[in-house]
Amino acid sequence: MLLLYNVFMKNIIFIFGTRPEIIKLAPVILTLKKYPESYNVIICNTEQQKELSNQTLAYFGLKADFNLDSMRENQSLSSIQSRLLTSLDEVFNNNKIDATIVQGDTMTVLCGALTSFYHRIPVFHVEAGLRSYDIYEPFPEEVMRQMTSRVAELHFAPTDVNKEALLKENIHSDKICVVGNTVIDALSCLSESVINDAREFFAEKNIIVDDKLVLITAHRRENHGERIDRIIDAISYLAKKYQNHTFVIPVHPNPNVKNKIEKLLGSFANIHLLPPLDYPKLVYLMKNAKLILTDSGGIQEEAPTFACPTLVMRYETERKEGIDAGVSKLVGADYEKIVAESEKILSLPKEQTRLSVQNPYGDGFASERIEKSLRKYFV
Repeated sequence: MLLLYNVFMKNIIFIFGTRPEIIKLAPVILTLKKYPESYNVIICNTEQQKELSNQTLAYFGLKADFNLDSMRENQSLSSIQSRLLTSLDEVFNNNKIDATIVQGDTMTVLCGALTSFYHRIPVFHVEAGLRSYDIYEPFPEEVMRQMTSRVAELHFAPTDVNKEALLKENIHSDKICVVGNTVIDALSCLSESVINDAREFFAEKNIIVDDKLVLITAHRRENHGERIDRIIDAISYLAKKYQNHTFVIPVHPNPNVKNKIEKLLGSFANIHLLPPLDYPKLVYLMKNAKLILTDSGGIQEEAPTFACPTLVMRYETERKEGIDAGVSKLVGADYEKIVAESEKILSLPKEQTRLSVQNPYGDGFASERIEKSLRKYFV
């Protein structure tokens, strides 16, 4: 597909492939689209998460110019990398592109950054500077994020902590912009009608969303194998002990996770196993949850907006601001820790467990700051 563009504006390609990337880049895309005389936005979806990514795009009223259909069942990291690099190279060869924007730490991010670098096109990295300093936690994201930083021209860091990490890696301060996290911007896109639709969705499924709701997500690659077994054991114990609580688990399609969760937790009356939820429905659950158990990165950032305590089922996190602020706690895949920390919350009424700390990740204006930085860069 060959696209022709006005030579007097900047052709900015957004490359993403997963639901979290779209959620965090959609506010930036929508902001740039407010200035059609300055930016021609090109949207490239690698479809690293095919159904989830297209579903989320539609929610924001966006449509990809390029769909790369990159995923294959049980493919290795090296095979998806080679496929993405080849597909993206074709996109860059056939279109005039002035800059590339990527977000986060996925294989799509790394391949988008590398392809742009190979074509000598500047890379702008949204959510830059997050570090765990353990290359296997999270795996492989920590390495992908660090490698992307090596070729990025502008680094849009969510917090001062992220900026300091980049400075320690000898990235010049002029190339770092502290803007906040765009995921907080995305939350403001939810209309009242969308919230009502989410409420009706759970009501139709006879899922009680009240002050005894526990939201659980678990999917990360490093938690496969024995770790997911321990996580499931902990959930099983909690569901048995707190039978008056409702546990909702949107089940990731990866068979390493899906098969075990369905087999071991599918028979509980107070556990609801759902397919992956679209963005508004997930936000509705976060907004109403008494407790969140997750190994997700994005949920760590979103939950504080709703004053919800969050237990992070990882041994390291690149989002330490939440830990330091006391809005989240690391429990790993440790059965004892998951159970003990969950009981501290579940044994109390919901109103006694709400957080009083402001969200440390952003204020909802990151996208506007990014646009201003882009305008300054191109002057």
